[in-house]
Amino acid sequence: MDAGSNSISSQKCGSRRAAPPRPALQEAGSRPYMPPLSTGPRNPSAKCYGDRFIPERSAMDMDFAHYLLTEPRKGKENPAAAVSPAKEAYRKLLAEKLLNNRTRILAFRNKPPEPQNVLTDLRSDVVQAKPAKQRRHIPQSSERTLDAPELADDYYLNLLDWGSSNVLSIALGSTVYLWDASSGSTSELVTIDEDFGPVTSVSWAPDGRHIAVGLNSSDVQLFDTTSNRLLRTLRGVHELRVGSMAWNDSILTTGGMDGKIVNNDVRIRNSVVQTYHGHEQEVCGLKWSGSGQQLASGGNDNLLHIWDVSMSSSVQSAGRTQWLHRLQDHLAAVKALAWCPFQSNLLASGGGGGDRCIKFWNTHTGACLNSVDTGSQVCALLWNKNERELLSSHGFTQNQLTLWKYPSMVKMAELNGHTSRVLFMAQSPDGCTVASAAADETLRFWNVFGTPEAAPKAAAKASHTGIFNSFNHIR
Repeated sequence: MDAGSNSISSQKCGSRRAAPPRPALQEAGSRPYMPPLSTGPRNPSAKCYGDRFIPERSAMDMDFAHYLLTEPRKGKENPAAAVSPAKEAYRKLLAEKLLNNRTRILAFRNKPPEPQNVLTDLRSDVVQAKPAKQRRHIPQSSERTLDAPELADDYYLNLLDWGSSNVLSIALGSTVYLWDASSGSTSELVTIDEDFGPVTSVSWAPDGRHIAVGLNSSDVQLFDTTSNRLLRTLRGVHELRVGSMAWNDSILTTGGMDGKIVNNDVRIRNSVVQTYHGHEQEVCGLKWSGSGQQLASGGNDNLLHIWDVSMSSSVQSAGRTQWLHRLQDHLAAVKALAWCPFQSNLLASGGGGGDRCIKFWNTHTGACLNSVDTGSQVCALLWNKNERELLSSHGFTQNQLTLWKYPSMVKMAELNGHTSRVLFMAQSPDGCTVASAAADETLRFWNVFGTPEAAPKAAAKASHTGIFNSFNHIR
């Protein structure tokens, strides 16, 4: 400013000063450009404030001001009362509770009240009340290892299953063994004659008592494991070996090397009730959804099919049931299949060595939701029943088990121990322990899914006890 200029308060309200010309470029260290203090248009109705403190009467509490002006005087006029403990305590309490410790008489304007957000307060209370969840410890080594001699090194077979009665079944060559997880005891169920063997698949019925055994001869045998008794043999269902099976209540679905998928009602003499034609090569993966309404099938032809029960009788082509979805995104055989336990229409599938991907599907629309390249052959998939996690077992080159966080698919752990590809996996009834069988002829048990607070007891379902009642007279 010039030396003769007046102060801001002495300037006429709304007056403007001419701004000095702004240079196009400024050198470093030069005096910065100062814009004019008032650049708005002249408005006669606008209030003009100078450098003096001008209080607003509307912002003042006159009663409060009178109290502050007269209270100290009363104390001086009556010194005895001023030092009274009761009087002093009352005065402090009054200042804290009623006067809110206010000391100023004059004010520019009223301050707005502090905003209150009830939802934020409630949310903060909930967050404080809920303790932080600790990250689960995942053991990096198996808790138990068993020998599995003569375990077939065949990607297309399914030789391991864990029943609802907490008994694990595994086929080694032509013999099926049962391992009781409760007692740790092992027993031999059956040894198949060499003309019909070796065993190519095993699958527990929902009751945890009966088991289906698929053979290289294309036959399927049904056993009662409590008495080690053969109940029935299904013949002529397939033309070649039966490498995959899946139960849906009393329906045993079998997949063969002939490319056929057959629904067998084990309660009736003529067991074949439905045949699905869609695969051109061996069916190596079969899984029913939790609701029992959809069936997923994977084959050596790199195809993944979704079959719907509602279409079995309504939509047929030349006497054959038509698939709901025919999915051709995988570049290798599709064996690994797993239905999500917390989302009924979500299916995970894994491809062989030429594909190496885990893909996720919306089975209602047939859309591929995500695809993750794992870098190695995907042999088996299992969902965690207690958390949003997926476990995969792999072949070349690391032969590992990988635990993924869903849906981010971030690796949570890699479990190493097998020295050859991990062909088969099975999950305990409580959903915590996973058994893996590999071409290195070992069976390993992993506590990968943690321990539930109250693990449900594996008990046979009463609704399935009558499935095999008629076996004796239909064999």
